[in-house]
Amino acid sequence: MSPQSNDPAGWQPPAKNRRILLASRPSGEPSPENFRLVETEIPEPGPGQMLLRTIYLSLDPYMRGRMNAGPSYASPVEIGEVMVGQSVSEVVESDVPDYHPGDLVLAASGWQDYSLSDGAGTQKVDRSLGPISSALGLLGMPGLTAYAGLLNIGKPRPGETVVVAAAAGAVGSVVGQLAKIKGCRVVGIAGGQQKCRYVRDELGFDACLDHHQPELAERLKTACPNGIDIYFENVGGPILDAVLPLLNNFARIPVCGLIAHYNASEPPPGPDRVPLFMRAILTKRLTFRGFIVFDYASQYPEFITDMSGWLSEGRIKYREDVTDGLENAPRELIGLLKGKNFGKKVIRVNPDPQERQPV
Repeated sequence: MSPQSNDPAGWQPPAKNRRILLASRPSGEPSPENFRLVETEIPEPGPGQMLLRTIYLSLDPYMRGRMNAGPSYASPVEIGEVMVGQSVSEVVESDVPDYHPGDLVLAASGWQDYSLSDGAGTQKVDRSLGPISSALGLLGMPGLTAYAGLLNIGKPRPGETVVVAAAAGAVGSVVGQLAKIKGCRVVGIAGGQQKCRYVRDELGFDACLDHHQPELAERLKTACPNGIDIYFENVGGPILDAVLPLLNNFARIPVCGLIAHYNASEPPPGPDRVPLFMRAILTKRLTFRGFIVFDYASQYPEFITDMSGWLSEGRIKYREDVTDGLENAPRELIGLLKGKNFGKKVIRVNPDPQERQPV
């Protein structure tokens, strides 16, 4: 079936359902050959279902882990299945109570133009809070990750020093701004001078260090003369090596990701650093706490109230990196895992319904 459209000339809804499948499991870095684009008929919603058309698709680092086989906190994508992902989607048809054609919803639709939902796990998107794509970033999973990890595990106090890796990214940029709101000194680490200028000059961090430049450990020590009280970890690798000696007694380290290691197929070379790491945990009484965002799902209403308020007051800023075309999602995920994005990465799969309205 092909949904009929009342949209003005210049845009027609897709006549087929484009879907991007996991074609094979990567070894190390993903490649375009690990994905396959197929076209199928648009699915027909049955009783108790609604048909969704994807507007914006979120790309996030966790997707690399879902491409692997084996147990984790979530099931892997099976070979031949649609790649997983959250989207902001438009309701096309509905037999689900309280959902009507034209509504916008946040849904786990995956990498495709159309999907079916029974309403479980979906929620309506409120345009009054900000651009609808922000439901995938600042007002969505990355924003809640920053909010929950920093406030529940980091427990920032005025005057403390907070260091944030991937400071220009969807999570890190929010962590640093929240820490400033809480009265902390904030040092960001990002890849490239352009990102560092943005973090420092636009987001208001006290300092930002380019991890591509040499002697990161010495530069970080200079930027943190009183040591580090909170390190928000979402990268790992050499950045953690530079941070570890500077952690103060009773420092807190929320761990939401390790993007530097997601493509690794074997342990890193060099000596075993576990004893040194464990000694630091013991002698400095450090708190390392890994978490997954849905651990704090119950805080979502409080998060939305706080974050939307800070956004409307101009106390929180955010940046999106938008690419048009579902077919470009594999390339953009590969780039995301190499740090090529600048802000929250989203794919515009179909136009926002408001953009399709006559002027």
